[in-house]
Amino acid sequence: MGTERRRATEAEANALASGIRLRIIRLTFKEALTNKELARRLGKDPATVLHHVRKLVDTGFLVAQPARRGNRGAKEIPYLSTGLSWNLQFDESEELGQASLEAYLAEVGEAGTAKVEQTRLVLQLAEDERAEFKRRLYGLLEEYAERPVTPGAERTAVYVALYPST
Repeated sequence: MGTERRRATEAEANALASGIRLRIIRLTFKEALTNKELARRLGKDPATVLHHVRKLVDTGFLVAQPARRGNRGAKEIPYLSTGLSWNLQFDESEELGQASLEAYLAEVGEAGTAKVEQTRLVLQLAEDERAEFKRRLYGLLEEYAERPVTPGAERTAVYVALYPST
């Protein structure tokens, strides 16, 4: 992979052990959104979302943008993802795995399964082949993650899960 990842701190790992927080990071990828906008998109109470936004700001996953005036003249602060989550290495944990799966299921539910391109495949690989497969797969994801954003291009989410098939 092109980017060397540092190990996540305990605070960073705890911040991402929430499906809602993972969704907030995805929603603020290249588009700054206010707490009110996030709450509307997530179908959640603004006070609940603000709690999650503050946790993400405190741990460096979101950064506040310059304040702007809302429809009624109120001061609103938009937040933007820093991209930190992609650049960290996490120890595998039940909490992070559950949060990632929860975020994925909510996003697929939002999009509708008819719009989700899915495929399943069982591979039988020796340990060295599995290591090569993972290296190449994650290398491809890294290559695309490092590309500059094309203005106006459709956003595409990718969820990859490798697990034992018994």
